[in-house]
Amino acid sequence: MARLPFSRLLSLAARQLMRDARAGELRVLFFALVVAVAASTAIGYFGARLNSAMLLRATEFLGADLILGGSTPATPAQIDAGKALKLDHSQIVIFSSVVATDNGIQLASVKAVDGAYPLRGELKSAPAPYEAETVGGEPQAGEAWAEARILVALNLKVGDSIDVGSKTLKLTRVLTYEPDRAGNFYSLTPRVMINMADLEATKVVQPGSRVSYRDLWRGTPQDLAAYRKAIEPGLAPNQKIDDARDGNQQIGGALGKAERYLNMASLVAVLLAGVAVALSAARFAVRRFDASALLRCLGLSRNEALVLFGLQLAMLGVVASAAGALLGWFAQLGLFHLLENLLPAAVPPGGWLPAVAGIGTGLVALAGFALPPLAALGRVPPLRVLRRDMLPIPASTWLVYGAALLALGLIMWRLSLDLVLTFALLGGGLIAALILGGVLLLALKSLRRLLAGASLPWRLGLGQLLRHPMAAAGQSLAFGLILLSMGLIALLRGELLDTWQNQLPKDAPNYFALNILPNDKDHFAERMGRLSTHSAPLYPMIPGRLMTINGEPVSKFVTKDSRGENATQRDLNLTWAATLPEGNSITAGQWWTSNQPPADGVVPGVSVETKLANSLNMKLGDTLGFVIGGLTREVKVTSLRDINWDTFQPNFFMIFQPGTLKDVPATYLTSFYLAPGNDQQIVELSRAYPAVTILQVEALLAQLRSILDQVTMAVQYVLLFVLAAGMAVLFSGLQATLDERIRQGALLRALGANRALLIKARRIEFGLLGAVSGVLAAIGCELVSFALYRYAFNLEWHPHAWLLVLPLIGALLVGGAGVFGTRRALNASPLQVLREG
Repeated sequence: MARLPFSRLLSLAARQLMRDARAGELRVLFFALVVAVAASTAIGYFGARLNSAMLLRATEFLGADLILGGSTPATPAQIDAGKALKLDHSQIVIFSSVVATDNGIQLASVKAVDGAYPLRGELKSAPAPYEAETVGGEPQAGEAWAEARILVALNLKVGDSIDVGSKTLKLTRVLTYEPDRAGNFYSLTPRVMINMADLEATKVVQPGSRVSYRDLWRGTPQDLAAYRKAIEPGLAPNQKIDDARDGNQQIGGALGKAERYLNMASLVAVLLAGVAVALSAARFAVRRFDASALLRCLGLSRNEALVLFGLQLAMLGVVASAAGALLGWFAQLGLFHLLENLLPAAVPPGGWLPAVAGIGTGLVALAGFALPPLAALGRVPPLRVLRRDMLPIPASTWLVYGAALLALGLIMWRLSLDLVLTFALLGGGLIAALILGGVLLLALKSLRRLLAGASLPWRLGLGQLLRHPMAAAGQSLAFGLILLSMGLIALLRGELLDTWQNQLPKDAPNYFALNILPNDKDHFAERMGRLSTHSAPLYPMIPGRLMTINGEPVSKFVTKDSRGENATQRDLNLTWAATLPEGNSITAGQWWTSNQPPADGVVPGVSVETKLANSLNMKLGDTLGFVIGGLTREVKVTSLRDINWDTFQPNFFMIFQPGTLKDVPATYLTSFYLAPGNDQQIVELSRAYPAVTILQVEALLAQLRSILDQVTMAVQYVLLFVLAAGMAVLFSGLQATLDERIRQGALLRALGANRALLIKARRIEFGLLGAVSGVLAAIGCELVSFALYRYAFNLEWHPHAWLLVLPLIGALLVGGAGVFGTRRALNASPLQVLREG
């Protein structure tokens, strides 16, 4: 027979697929693929859009998408380059000046803004100190907005006049929030904002003045990249480009954790869906042994038979993947609806890439799990048409399971791009399956001795398990995987998120106090003790710049856009401490054991934050050179520290050994918690210590708590995918043994067994299978949770007694689903089944 053209094979495959569409294994296979693609597409869109939204949120903390800053104004060519690209533009000028009134003078940081400022975010102001704030607006010509501490320090009220240089301005609003100042806890002078039109009249900015010029730009990523490329070659040494890639550390870290938790939930859903695909694909192949043998007798070659059935699965996979991608797109809309209060109003669309990647996930899963059993169809001997016992030569076990695990690992890594998380789930689950599967197989074989004295329903139920112990162990592991996944998600929903929330207690510091003078330190600490029950220690703070590492300029160790670059291009806030601060943990080296300064001739020690040290290739024993207050200091790295930045405690990249900086003037800072409604106490504190800067960070805390609450809702939402995938595994496992159950049920009914007896036997079989699966799930959940706690989430692990309910849940769930899923075995006609057999 001549070879069939591909078009004929495609047409034949389509007709056979339409005819077999009602087959149980195809429905389950289709559903499992839809779930896998929907979960991966939804989480792909969520990750892509979340990153874009985080970037937008970070731009709000800059007030723009990109800032060109320097100590001199931008050149006309730099301005024209941005305008040629049709970027939105705003200019601000920041300088220090004395604000004078009839009541006294106060050093302030003055910001002159134009009408376009800010390009991202909103200004907020209030009609009087500590009253309700409103959004929008800017000071008009002849007006000034000032922070409340200016009014407190100079005993002013809204409507009074102040002199900034040679210009008299009227105070019209109290400045409460600037988007490009958020998260900057170390601004030591209060802010006064004026209109750009009044800048020249102040006569403060003169040649040689210490001034910061900033040009703010807003536009599309492509136009901003083009602008950066156009001006970077001509940047002056005193100019720098800033964008939103760093964002805000606390918000960015919290959203990163949110994405990490949701990734884990989606990985579990894809893992379950992959198992369902494997079970359904295996039954698809077995059910087509006869068809393959017949086609081989009719002249179809081995390769043509493989192509024919491969085309059927490919068409099924394309349709199911497209449906799953569409469902995933709608699902991510629901997910973003749950998080709408957390993210910017206009979240950028994710584009086509997540949908294409989701479809690719479905096709890779289908290929990895379905191709090994499909390959057997090409090896079915034509003689099977006459002898039903003729089976194809099985493929290598390592090939089958190796292809499946490789496909699953690639999918899980693509979803999370996190090797630790992927190996914790996949590796932990695989080890648990091998160990517990072996134990289960031994336990099933030992049950044979118990059957002798058992009643008939028990002998029928257990006999089905013992007849094929390998299949029973596999089913138990599959059902156990469902329960394990549900247990993990419950763990995720409950203890993991609760543990994360407990890291940010309700009484976390919501105020920072800076610029506390040494003479006021003791009195301020005493007053803090009366005012707040939760305050941090007072830390000395000295600005200093890292200049050398082991005698070499620090610039030799800096890589572009790294944490080290950011830290070495500005003064760091340095401190010293005798004890390790709360939220810090030593990762290498040792903390000094004495509060005494180092002996003469001994190089003092310094403790460095681990990520900064890694960015600059620092190691224990390195010598660092600093310029502090015009003096040079050399210190030796004696320890590295991890810092929990989410605690809102004062944290430092560098902590010096006590006594190292005793000859350098320092101010002090602390943080404390004050319950809402005590604004008057803050006013009184500001009046008592006019030099102290008090910053409120309640808005940032509220934002973090909002993240926690909404992530909890999002995890519950993603749980729907896990449940759907679990049901797909359950019914695909039942479908895999349905043909044999139909024949067995027909034989038993022909021998006189009634329907009630068979239902009771099914309940015993599946109830026992579910209970054993629950035991396996409880043990496996503890193993996987240990790996996740220890290596992925850096949390302290402890046993979970509530997992003991999983055997009961398994008995009820698998028992009920098993009886329902095998009802065809009870309804089939014994005569018809026996004739077909």
